[in-house]
Amino acid sequence: MAVNTQAYMEQYLKIRAKNGRLVPLVLNGPQQKLYDALAAQYKAGKPMRAIVLKARQMGFSTLTEGLLFKRTATRFHARSGIVAHTDEAAANLFSITKRMYAHLPHALRPRCGSNSARGMQFSRLDSAIRVMTAGGEGVGRSDTFQNLHLSEYAFWPGDKEATLLGLLQAVPAQPDTLVVIESTANGYEDFQARWAAAVAGESDFAPVFCAWWEQPEYRRPARGLVPTREERQLQQRYGLDDEQLSWRRWCIRNACGGDERLFRQEYPSCPEEAFLTTGACVFDKETVLERLGRAPRGLTLRLDEALDGQTLRLAGVCQDPDGGLTVYERPRPGVPYVIGADTAGDGSDWFVAQVLDNTTGRQVATLRRQYDEDAFARQCMCLGYWYNTALLGIEVNFSTFPVKECQRLGYPRLYTRQTEDTYTHRYQKRYGFRTTALTRPLLVAGLVQQMRQDPASVQDRTTLWEMLSFVKNERGRPEAMAGAHDDCVMALAIAHYIRPQQAYTTDREQRGDPELESFLNYG
Repeated sequence: MAVNTQAYMEQYLKIRAKNGRLVPLVLNGPQQKLYDALAAQYKAGKPMRAIVLKARQMGFSTLTEGLLFKRTATRFHARSGIVAHTDEAAANLFSITKRMYAHLPHALRPRCGSNSARGMQFSRLDSAIRVMTAGGEGVGRSDTFQNLHLSEYAFWPGDKEATLLGLLQAVPAQPDTLVVIESTANGYEDFQARWAAAVAGESDFAPVFCAWWEQPEYRRPARGLVPTREERQLQQRYGLDDEQLSWRRWCIRNACGGDERLFRQEYPSCPEEAFLTTGACVFDKETVLERLGRAPRGLTLRLDEALDGQTLRLAGVCQDPDGGLTVYERPRPGVPYVIGADTAGDGSDWFVAQVLDNTTGRQVATLRRQYDEDAFARQCMCLGYWYNTALLGIEVNFSTFPVKECQRLGYPRLYTRQTEDTYTHRYQKRYGFRTTALTRPLLVAGLVQQMRQDPASVQDRTTLWEMLSFVKNERGRPEAMAGAHDDCVMALAIAHYIRPQQAYTTDREQRGDPELESFLNYG
């Protein structure tokens, strides 16, 4: 983004304010946050990519239109695209662009070769802005763009993932190209997944969020206002004043039909709140949101393994942003640990292992990645060896292979369950955890109790995100809502369930393995 881009917009581009007046495009606080995120990428020589989770009326769409207009109306051979979820929305966005062109100083106004409802072409520059509606067949696939504004992606109709894929392929992965995906939330679907990936650093899109209370105009006179208990909690959490609470009350009553859930979706206070839905959440939402606001950022590591025949050992631990293991507390000598593991299956792509300090029930590490079954078994073993040969309980509902692989390689502390032999009716020990109609309610109830009594024991943000989308379906069965995952939740629940098979007290005689010190000291 050129140094003079903001100056150009604020000096020359005109927009229609909320009061209907024509005013310069002077960036407000939320707009400045998005602009700064893109400018940082530009200065670093990277393609400009941002995904914006927005509250209503923040001005992100207006800023993005200003950026596209400047980057098209001042350059040769520039191609820009605007994609909205409906024809009406596309027309509204394009009206912003047309207004900017109409009120541009004459000396700066490029000759317009064509100006229709579907776009604008600047003939002498050989540059153009094209307007499209998501849902049409082959949207954007025949074009090459340098700039794209993808609006309200969460509400695109049809196969929006395929549409987005085609559009993103149309923009070269080169510096000085621009893609902005912006949307309000619409529950747990692809926009939420892309937002979460950006937050986790799993994509090159910069996540930009502004809470409703960051907009200075969202306040009303508050004479005589007495905050409720919930409002006092909001004040403490976000530093709100009574005028902001007064506006919040007014908006819920007048703009959201009295539906506080709708207000949270349209005017979120934090990113997690935006994706809350009407589902009956199994865990207390306020508790989970509070913990999300305080959850630590773990260290991402990789476990290196060495396999000699049928002997597996942990060969190293090192920092790796793609390592799949997030550590919140490193192993301590003598402490007994427990690992609960959930294998991919039934539509899930993730293998997850959760590590607990069994003296406290505190979550200390999370392994979450896409694996082959044998690779997951070996990683669980290495994780177990690192955490003082932890008790390892791997779920066996969809496949017994990971457990059998651990047996074959001789892992010494596998969780065992009792099963009845259908022929002899004698009870036998079997390795691995099986989720049944009897054990599943106990799993969930145990984790709900843990979260209620000690929410600080859950440290992993992905696990907490999953708790927010873990709801009771129409039959009352707790499960991940459509489009969401529950692998982390179930792995953590398994870990808590199997704790009685592990010691609860520290073995003060146990010492660390001196051969591992060279690579365990990661900081």
